[in-house]
Amino acid sequence: MFNQLETLSDEQIEKLYKIRKYLKNLDSVCIAYSGGVDSTLVASLAFEQLGSKAIAITGISPALANTLREEAKSQAKWIGVKHLEVKTSELDQSSYSKNPKDRCFSCKKELHKHTSYLSKKLNYKIVLDGVNLDDLKDYRPGIEAAKDAGVVSPLAKFKFSKQDIRDISKSLGFPWWDKPAQPCLSSRFPYGHEITSERLVMVEKAEEYLKEGGLSDVRVRCQGSTARIEVPKHELKDFFNRYDLSELVKYFSNLGFNCTSLDLEGLISGKLNR
Repeated sequence: MFNQLETLSDEQIEKLYKIRKYLKNLDSVCIAYSGGVDSTLVASLAFEQLGSKAIAITGISPALANTLREEAKSQAKWIGVKHLEVKTSELDQSSYSKNPKDRCFSCKKELHKHTSYLSKKLNYKIVLDGVNLDDLKDYRPGIEAAKDAGVVSPLAKFKFSKQDIRDISKSLGFPWWDKPAQPCLSSRFPYGHEITSERLVMVEKAEEYLKEGGLSDVRVRCQGSTARIEVPKHELKDFFNRYDLSELVKYFSNLGFNCTSLDLEGLISGKLNR
């Protein structure tokens, strides 16, 4: 049992009690696990309640940054939950690579083809994911693909908001409780702009460069051969002191970007959905 180390609201305590009780009453579970704060909370509580009858599965493709893959492995080890990786092939499908507005449907359909297969093969009865209450308010076509595959979202079921997830993760002593949201690298491309493994590598290396400079929350949006950098609004003023701009532009140019800019609106998650 993960002990509560910090105070929670009565409502959050009730939500935590309900999800623990729900998970405890399941026979066995397979968690679609990205390493984000949401799916990691589900994996943690499932392992807490079910032990070896819980397993976490991460889909591996060029759209998952290698740093996030390593973090997912590290966190699973910290928790103690058994963790498997499975290679997914969404980039081979035009319904994904052509980047239509429902691209995420194709991605989750591909992912849950594998989670469903593995859960049956390894005799785990139900597949869970980390979808939460706030996700239901956003444009998330992948949620429909998960529903079609019979995946259950316990965080949404018990009305966990993103803030609830962070507060509860912190109270249980999880070191990653304040980890920034990190959607897949394909989210950096406007709908209709083709996604390739080469372009995903460009974005991944560009973001790695910025993170090495001290930024933990950053996006590099890729429009054609243009890179548009998004950082939190409160980081904008410090950005120019943090980086040597001529060196940054040269690095981005060597990656294949012929124009690099800074978005003065700041980082807004899901901005391209507008």
